[in-house]
Amino acid sequence: MRRSHSSPCCKLFACDEHTPWVRLPRSVTFSSGHKLKRKFKLLIGAICRSLLKAERHTATVAFGALCLTASPALLADTLIINARIIDGTGSGAVVGSVRLKDDRITAVGELTSNESDDVIDAGGLVLAPGFIDTHSHSDRLILTERDALAKIAQGITTAVVGQDGDAPHPLADFFGALEATPSKVNIAAYAGHNTLRDEVMGADFRRAANDDEIKAMAALLEGELAAGALGLSTGLEYEPGIHSETREVVQLAQLTADAGGRYISHIRSEDRWFDDALEEIIQIGRATGMPVQISHLKLAMASQWGRAPWVIERLNAARQEGIDLTADIYPYTYWQSHMMVLLPERDPLDLDAIDFVMAELAPPDGIIFTHFPAEPDYVGMTLTEVAAARKQRPAEAFSALAQMSIAHEDATGEMGDMIIGTSMRDDDIAAFIAWPHANICTDGSLRDRHPRGAGSFPRVLARYVREQSVLSLESAIHHMTGLSAQHMGFVERGVIAPGMMADLVLLNPDTVTDLATTSEPFTPSKGIHSVWVAGQRVLHEGAVSEAFPGRVIRRDSVQP
Repeated sequence: MRRSHSSPCCKLFACDEHTPWVRLPRSVTFSSGHKLKRKFKLLIGAICRSLLKAERHTATVAFGALCLTASPALLADTLIINARIIDGTGSGAVVGSVRLKDDRITAVGELTSNESDDVIDAGGLVLAPGFIDTHSHSDRLILTERDALAKIAQGITTAVVGQDGDAPHPLADFFGALEATPSKVNIAAYAGHNTLRDEVMGADFRRAANDDEIKAMAALLEGELAAGALGLSTGLEYEPGIHSETREVVQLAQLTADAGGRYISHIRSEDRWFDDALEEIIQIGRATGMPVQISHLKLAMASQWGRAPWVIERLNAARQEGIDLTADIYPYTYWQSHMMVLLPERDPLDLDAIDFVMAELAPPDGIIFTHFPAEPDYVGMTLTEVAAARKQRPAEAFSALAQMSIAHEDATGEMGDMIIGTSMRDDDIAAFIAWPHANICTDGSLRDRHPRGAGSFPRVLARYVREQSVLSLESAIHHMTGLSAQHMGFVERGVIAPGMMADLVLLNPDTVTDLATTSEPFTPSKGIHSVWVAGQRVLHEGAVSEAFPGRVIRRDSVQP
């Protein structure tokens, strides 16, 4: 089309004096409502034609004022009506409406729609704050799998990464990349102790760090905290953290506490020495005065099963002492990790130790290989099946495969194995989930072979709310939202209230459930109707949008 004039609006909207409506730039989007979109296009077309007939100066000034008000987010609010609102505080549900403007909730209650509103009828479904995954490994793929379907399909709007002592480094670069190419979910991160230890000690990590090495780790930690890390995470059952002394961890934790940060830990043992590991994190909380959280609290040993009441009693005693001690939980009786984690001495030739593993930690038919590049055909098989194929005892097969995994890692530098191990009992999990100071997590990545990555939050709602009545629906959502926000220090998320970020999930409490399994781990959950992040709908009836509104949440925006 040939243009006789060139005004600011013509350059932006591609129109001329004969244009009845305009082609909108791709940056101008509408969450719904074709009528609203057409009205907007007609309005801009009329203004453009008028401007072209006016004096250039006047037109420029007029359009300059228009540009300040013409974005759809400013022309129309989103109004969600007929919702059963569960606000994340633990309070009972109320029927009402929620108004969104830009990235915020502006009103909650009995609201009247305006002509320009983008009205969404919730149809009596539950509207809750977006779920907060307080222990996530999404940092491994979030820069490439920006849709984060495994998260949003179960209602998660915020993921906290940098867990188990393993974090992107430096965090400033990771955050910068996320801001340049945002995802559909918000991301916060801890600094990883194992990452810092590896940077300082390299291959010489199988020992206690000396004072100079601790100072070097502290210097790196200061940089991560300055970049916005929420605090310090440890993975004390993993290398290289397993070789650290408590004094090393306390010194780094104290630095974190002095900066207003938090501490989260995969404790030193979840089985043989669980009691000692529990006392260590209590000691760290006592020494530093900072909030401390146990990652994926579990009793992963047969002789420990049934001790959840004692554990909760000990946790409560620590809290009564004044220690801000919390925990996160995922709702499965099986975990996912590496073979050698089951052998604290890291000796794959110790068949007695492996026999102990088979008897107490994970039976052969409860160990499933989810990653084994040295022999890919083993993926999806149990250890029982692999042992039968190799004509070996399960302990002998475990030993042989562990050696193959180590050899692969030494030769390629790549991860040599990943297994799922059945080690927990459901009544212990239910007790931990019901503890008033426990929040919900996935402990999963965006492409996790463990079903927790795609199913944790709906599984809690289906299994522990609807089927077992361990929690009420309002209480469960509180554990997933407001309580999680409190434990992470998030002040703008986790509750439906005016002024809060518009991170929301619309779900059907009667049908929401997890569908992921160990054989089909990527299957999305059902019952999640819609998800909003920063006021933009990113999921609607299983379909993802083109919006990427996820934000980086730095420590300077949270509460110590």
